[in-house]
Parts: sequence; structure tokens; C-alpha cells
Amino acid sequence: MADLPGHPINDRSAWTPDELARDRSWVRFFDATDIAELEAAVETIRQKGLALYEFGRDDFVLPGLATKFRQSVDEIENGRGVVLWRGLDPSRYDEQTLKLLYWGIGVHLGTPITHNARGDLIGHVRDRGRNYMDKNVRGYTTRSRLAPHCDSSDVVTLLCLHPAKSGGESLIASSTTVFNEIRRTHPDDLEFLSAGFHFDLRGEGATNDPDEVTNNKVPVFSWFDGRLSCRYNRKTIEDGQVKAGVPLTGQVLEAVRRVGEIAMQDGIRFDMTFEKGDIQILNNHAILHSREDFEDWPEPERKRNLLRMWINLDDDIARPLAAEFADRMNTGPRGGVAVRAQG
Repeated sequence: MADLPGHPINDRSAWTPDELARDRSWVRFFDATDIAELEAAVETIRQKGLALYEFGRDDFVLPGLATKFRQSVDEIENGRGVVLWRGLDPSRYDEQTLKLLYWGIGVHLGTPITHNARGDLIGHVRDRGRNYMDKNVRGYTTRSRLAPHCDSSDVVTLLCLHPAKSGGESLIASSTTVFNEIRRTHPDDLEFLSAGFHFDLRGEGATNDPDEVTNNKVPVFSWFDGRLSCRYNRKTIEDGQVKAGVPLTGQVLEAVRRVGEIAMQDGIRFDMTFEKGDIQILNNHAILHSREDFEDWPEPERKRNLLRMWINLDDDIARPLAAEFADRMNTGPRGGVAVRAQG
């Protein structure tokens, strides 16, 4: 197998759900002083006449919270890979204020990047009535169950404005723990998984071709500079290989599917229920995340609605990535989704 360690990885990223439930230090709480800092920073941005996306970390001054967010980034990159912030009340703010506040948090975590062809830096995760099984439909626009996957950025963060009437739980797993389990039970799989696959870009690639796939084969597990990183999405791997003219079969297909199956096993999967105001922050290189399907409220204003950002960490803390792993959207190392003119 290419460039993978021949031993289990036992750093803090290799957690189990029991460990995550027992030690809740990854859950942080905004106190009244923190909320006052956020609100004051938003007011300063407005006084300066800066619009959404026009300001950065130095403009959004957080005297106390900045240190807490740096600690969160360290936990994301060098710890378990998951942090949950609680204590924000979205009902206190209109949507524009919430986006300013959320963007301010985002720039303290790193650099937000585009996550769709419209060039959105903050987007809504909500049901738009689409069928996830249709060609090039992205799961966040549906209410379907989403299988375990990683997004195409260092970090993904979600701010829950409204939870679903029922369902929609967030399910996460340590990709390091998944790697260790595959190494223990099906070690031959790692040869295929480390060789990589052409991922489907779902009509959002740089060429505007609806059948574009990644130029290079992206490994599911990549070992580089002493760190294990994961890139996985069963659907985009299988669809991408079909579009590339080399559909997966046999042992290779089984190996790809086994990653998601192991991630959802009891003893590996951790279940989270979003509460209003929760801000979930996940390291895409260290966490596989999924979602249960959900039933929405009938009233439009109560429907499940989350804000999302894709964020790349600062160079001084982000792990180096192998070249074949880093270019995941045909837009260069750690590049976002290519932005195209909208008709």
C-alpha cells in the first residue's frame, strides 16, 4: 500500500464515541461577555460601513473570544477534530446580522472559501425539494439521509438557525478510527483506498462540463508529513469513476463501501442533535460526517435551516497535504468550487 503507516494511529484524532461522550471538553459555551463581544464587533463593522465578506479578522475585534477561537482551531487540527459552540440565540438577530456575526467567527477560524458554483461563502443547508439521487444534485439541498463523507475544505462549520421537526441528527466518526478498524479487519482494502479515485465534481468543476471529475485520483487515506488525512464520499467516488469510464467493481467497490459502513457502526459513530444556535466545527481531514433524513415543519419560517461555511486554516497551523490529495476541485491546492456566471 502506498505511503500509509503499517501500525495503528493512536493520537487524539482516534477517538471513540464513548470517549467523546465521557470527556465533553470539545463542547464550548458562549457566556454573556462573549455574546457582548460578538455584538459589539458587528456594530463596529456597521459603523465602518463594511458589508458582509468585506472584513477580516483584524476588523472583527474580539478581545477575549479570539483566544478561545484559537484554542478551538488547535482542537480542530491537533485534537479530536470536532468542536461544538453553544449559547448563541439566533432569534435575537435578523438574518443579515447573523451572517455578519457568523462571518466574523469564520475569519477568526481561518479563510472561508467558495462551496458552490455561485461563489457562496455562506450558504443555507435546507431542503429545496430536490432528489439526491438525481444527477449532480448536492445533498445539502435535500432532506435525504446523507452517507458519511468529507467536504472539500480543511474545515466545515454549521450554524443551526432552526432544527427540523424530527430527524436531521448529525452523525460523525473519526476517520483515524475508521482507518485503524480497516487496517485491523480488512488490511488489503488500504491498497485500493490509498491509490485514490476520480471524484465526481457534480457539474461544479472548473471546465463547466457536467461530467467533469477530478484531474488526479484523490486518495481516501493519505499519509503525509506524519499525518493521516481522509477524503471520502461514496457517491461522488462511484459516480466519478463511472464518468471517468472506469466503474468500480469487485474488491475495489467493496473497499469503498466499507469505509462508510464502518463509520456508521456502533462503537465508532457518535450521534449529535442540533439545537438552535449550535455552531458545529469539523475537520474534514479527520472527521467523516453524515446526517439522518428529516421531517420539516409546515411553516416556512420554522423549516430546518443551517448556515454553512467551508474554511481553510491558516498556513501556520494547517497540516501539509500531499499534492494528489490537496487539489480536490481542479482549482489548485485547497481550492474552493470554481465560480461561474449564473444564467
